[in-house]
Amino acid sequence: MKIINTSLEAVAVEPEQYPADIRPEVAFVGRSNVGKSSLINALMNRKALARVSGQPGKTRTINFYNIDNAVYFVDLPGYGYARAPKSEKEKWGVMIEKYLQNREQLRGIVLLLDIRHPPSALDLQMYEWLAYYGFPMVCALTKMDKLKRSQVAKHVAIIRKDLGITADKQGVLIPFSSETKQGRDELLATIGGLL
Repeated sequence: MKIINTSLEAVAVEPEQYPADIRPEVAFVGRSNVGKSSLINALMNRKALARVSGQPGKTRTINFYNIDNAVYFVDLPGYGYARAPKSEKEKWGVMIEKYLQNREQLRGIVLLLDIRHPPSALDLQMYEWLAYYGFPMVCALTKMDKLKRSQVAKHVAIIRKDLGITADKQGVLIPFSSETKQGRDELLATIGGLL
């Protein structure tokens, strides 16, 4: 998959605000501050089309990025810790679930996990939920540049074990760095396969 033109097509909180066309979509899901917006920017070769912040919970809407008039990358609000009232976080949860369960154009999910840490209880819950509903999925293991090269394989193995991915259970884990763009080509190729 090669990306040439990108733009922010729609910002939505309700289904009526989603793009009306039937282009396929790939959604990006992960906990707050795992690097969803940074990863999307790196995939699109853009510095700041998706808004990035060091503060968890900056993405509070569903953002649809038009990729070459062929597909949408969909940036969902993060789950877990964020500086927002509980009622606001609950609204995000409903918004995410409504999108994931009802969007016919959805072709696959990129679940982002921080490679430096074992998956949290919420990460495991999201992974199991997505697997239960049969979503085609790839796990992007973000912030790879924060580890020494020699540590990457060990951390991938820990995450694979914690997720319960065995030889007989399908699971693609791609270490990724938004800083160095390491893993970008492999992730784009895998996304192309989901489509």
